[in-house]
Amino acid sequence: MDVEQKDGHLACFGAYDLRGKVPSQLDEELATRVAQAFTVQFNPTTVIVGRDIRLSSESLVQALIDGFLNMGVDVKDIGLCGTDMMYFATASLGAGGGIMVTASHNPSEYNGMKLVRDQSIPVSGDSGLLELERLAVDGDFPARVGSRGQVELVDILPSYITHLLSFVDVSALKPLRVVTNGGNGNIGPILDALEPHLPLELIKLNCEPDGSFPHGVPNPLLPENRQATVDCMQCQFCDFGVAWDGDFDRCFFFDEQANFIEGYYIVGILARKMLQRYPGSRVIHDPRLTWNTINVVQNLGGIPVVCKTGHAFIKERMRKEDAVYGGEMSAHHYFRDNYYCDSGTIPFLLIAEILSTEGAALGELVADMMAAYPCSGEINATVDDAQAIIARVEEHYAPNAVSVEYIDGLSIDYTEWRFNLRMSNTEPLIRLNVETRGDRTLLDLKVQELLAIIQQ
Repeated sequence: MDVEQKDGHLACFGAYDLRGKVPSQLDEELATRVAQAFTVQFNPTTVIVGRDIRLSSESLVQALIDGFLNMGVDVKDIGLCGTDMMYFATASLGAGGGIMVTASHNPSEYNGMKLVRDQSIPVSGDSGLLELERLAVDGDFPARVGSRGQVELVDILPSYITHLLSFVDVSALKPLRVVTNGGNGNIGPILDALEPHLPLELIKLNCEPDGSFPHGVPNPLLPENRQATVDCMQCQFCDFGVAWDGDFDRCFFFDEQANFIEGYYIVGILARKMLQRYPGSRVIHDPRLTWNTINVVQNLGGIPVVCKTGHAFIKERMRKEDAVYGGEMSAHHYFRDNYYCDSGTIPFLLIAEILSTEGAALGELVADMMAAYPCSGEINATVDDAQAIIARVEEHYAPNAVSVEYIDGLSIDYTEWRFNLRMSNTEPLIRLNVETRGDRTLLDLKVQELLAIIQQ
């Protein structure tokens, strides 16, 4: 295969998925071999295949399908969709696996794949992705003895919309005005299909799928990519705003004043909602920012469970704990009733229901959380030796700490403040998150203090 390698591995294989430039790091030949390797590894009889709007997605999907058909595997092609639609189709249709061709929020020249096995259980670095890479590189894939697989085009949208609506009481929704920024990714057709069922007034921005991404990369985590949503909201009264990444498995919220809301506080709001519905349940959260989530869950009689960052780890722990909800500050929200998978559409509906039934604005709902547990948001620093930096930070802060944990990177708690410092799985970056107990001055001080040590 004529694709780039790095440190003895194919450059597009990461910790959780495949992602790389097309065609230098990911091409049709590799896509075909991924399908063949997936067949050998998991032995499915039927797989789900979907794609995002990227200009290279259609040819990569066709290469995947050809690989499966040649191995005797039937394919249900669900076409243009979001990643959580692939999860839904795989689990609800009882398929042996699923692959979504997407590079999520990466620039237009990238593409990738997100893979699951039966029941939409993720295939990641700790659960089969390394073996799949080995097979894709070294495997010998003669066609199966017997008939060639069959491909079927499946319209999953009607059942998917019914599934989404099952998470809310539509009759309780008020005619809220909502700015919805699709980033020219895949969410637009879903909003069109949802709209007749909802009393919401959707003000649609960049909701036409366009793989050239004429308004920029669909990544609302980048401050510069939030401005279009803010500008639209400021031109007219809106109850809240929401923006999605390209494959809409993550959504990002703006309050009635067009202020961006950190995903950490959305976790608190959704945890409260799910515990009101399912009292005493377990809630999974990541270790980067924790105090607000723990406080919300415990005050409602729920059980908070910390888990390593990453969708594969969260989903595995949710199944083990039978948790009703899992939330990451990075805007991944997982639901037991969604096959333990993350969704960027269910939180949108739940927030609309919460605002409708509680009669409070989104800014009011997060104000107390933000005051009680102010946070830095995730601060990324490019570094040469992340492990050495983490060791230096630990040496400085651990001796007088209340607790030191290594669930994901380094987490150190003091009485009035805490932080998490971890390496990126995909980039030469170190990621810092800091929070305090109601003290913004202390927050700023500790952020600067930690950055000074990191940048020594």
